[in-house]
Amino acid sequence: MRAIVVHGGAGTILPKHLTKELETAYLKALRTAVKAGDKILAQGGTALSAVEKAVIVLENSPLFNAGKGSVFGANGKHEMDASIMCGLTKKAGAVAGVRRVKNPISLASAVMHKSEHVLLAGSGAEDFGKLHGVRMEDESYFYSEHRYNQWQKVRGMDTAFLDHNVDISDKKFGTVGAVALDNEGNVAAATSTGGLTNKKYGRVGDSPLIGIGNYANNDTCAVSCTGDGEYFIRGVVAYDISALMEFKGLSVDEASKEVILKRIKKIGGEGGVIAIDSQGNIALPFNSTGMYRGYSRNGEEAVVKIFD
Repeated sequence: MRAIVVHGGAGTILPKHLTKELETAYLKALRTAVKAGDKILAQGGTALSAVEKAVIVLENSPLFNAGKGSVFGANGKHEMDASIMCGLTKKAGAVAGVRRVKNPISLASAVMHKSEHVLLAGSGAEDFGKLHGVRMEDESYFYSEHRYNQWQKVRGMDTAFLDHNVDISDKKFGTVGAVALDNEGNVAAATSTGGLTNKKYGRVGDSPLIGIGNYANNDTCAVSCTGDGEYFIRGVVAYDISALMEFKGLSVDEASKEVILKRIKKIGGEGGVIAIDSQGNIALPFNSTGMYRGYSRNGEEAVVKIFD
């Protein structure tokens, strides 16, 4: 059994704001990410390699708020976060507040494999990446007119805004992520984001925090989150799903729904998760109007969706 699941964000994604061309582009990008991850698995690769590859595809697309498509902070800069975790070894790596890393998920992977640490931040994380051959880009690489125009609408306001499509009333959590199960029965998870438009003070959300925006454990599941980071941090969402499976005997679907549709919603949190267990069972609950998502099992045609 092998399986790969991806997401490209959740939130107030309204059909009226998606042209047919844009919807087609999103679905194509999700399908490409699923296929890239599944190709790794089909060749006998690890779940860890598969989730990294799938997230790289999404980071390289300007459609999603991660990597190339990252939003602008209040200082006019891009500050990106990412994390990755192996369900077999429980090893993890993460980075926060990096500005010039083409693929933050690859830097997170380097932290996991090549350091004694879990989370590196800012310029120190970039220095570590350069030392280990992680690709850097000029800041101009991350510029897009769409993201710049988003920032201009809220520039100077004393708050940060969730990634949005048309105006600041539209909430879209633009995190990307992947979870996978390989032929050896191992699971892994990866998450990457550009954060909030107009964010200040070095704000860090849930995406690079192990047990919150990302978690993997062969005994339970692998989870990647997308949502209102502050609430997901308070709810310790990713680990909460795993704990419900481990200590209460819930299935991955039951545990994911309990956390997303009840617990996190109760405290005001919005968003969703993708999760997979070691038997290949998949869960994709969200409490928002939509979530960009896709999956494939055993090489079957990828299923990609935006709305319920």
